[in-house]
Amino acid sequence: MRSSTISSLYQLSKPITAKDPFFTPFEFSIDFNILPQQLMLMLGAEPHPLCKTAATQLQVHLHTQQEWQHNFGLTTDPTEIIGKMFGVLVVETLQNEIGYLAAFSGKLAGGNHHAKFVPPVYDLLSPDGFLNHGMQKLTELSQKIKELKENKTDQEQLNLLQVARKKHSVTLQKEIFEHYHFLNQAGEEKSLNEIFKTAGYKNPPAGAGECAGPKLLQYAFKHQMKPIALAEFWWGQSPKSATWKHGHFYACCKEKCEPILAHMLSGIGNKAE
Repeated sequence: MRSSTISSLYQLSKPITAKDPFFTPFEFSIDFNILPQQLMLMLGAEPHPLCKTAATQLQVHLHTQQEWQHNFGLTTDPTEIIGKMFGVLVVETLQNEIGYLAAFSGKLAGGNHHAKFVPPVYDLLSPDGFLNHGMQKLTELSQKIKELKENKTDQEQLNLLQVARKKHSVTLQKEIFEHYHFLNQAGEEKSLNEIFKTAGYKNPPAGAGECAGPKLLQYAFKHQMKPIALAEFWWGQSPKSATWKHGHFYACCKEKCEPILAHMLSGIGNKAE
């Protein structure tokens, strides 16, 4: 669907009241006959018109919210800048309401939970979670290794501790991936380890499961919302090693997201614009 058709989608009306805290309704009625029959994924540079509208609303929120502070490098000190990928998913609820969900990749302002944004698939920052205890043990092993290196004694014990640390790190990473379980529309669930093994990977890449797109689809499927169109945009200055530009739209990444989306979108039609 071309952007020029956007005006034909909308007729001004009163906003629909949203009951879900992460669902934002559009402030206009929509002609259901013109909505795409298949989920629209963005592979080029132009998102679906409804995604552009949702992204514009979300960007206003990023400019005006006072709940948290995050240095995107737009108006503040250019040091320690963390630009961020955001995503919007246009959905239809069981009540036939059309609106959108929003998500961010990774953490935002040091946290996983913020108003307006869907929660992570698995919260690694939970203080009582296994990761916190696992990282404490990893820190203890690293401290002992550091002390042995500084004292230059007991090479055998040093070697044993280094092997133990590596083994613990690998086990911890595998357990992290095992805690990320992704749904598809049929309600079938797979862990990251299962998903990437099926795709021919030895292990999932670091950060897999934390991107905006899978977060959005996971929330939609868990709450019986029909996904209509998905798009992601970069907000903030680009890292030196990347080419992302502020405000530009991008397709979901291949390395981390493609295998996950292959599972999540199995059984439903989707197409790129």
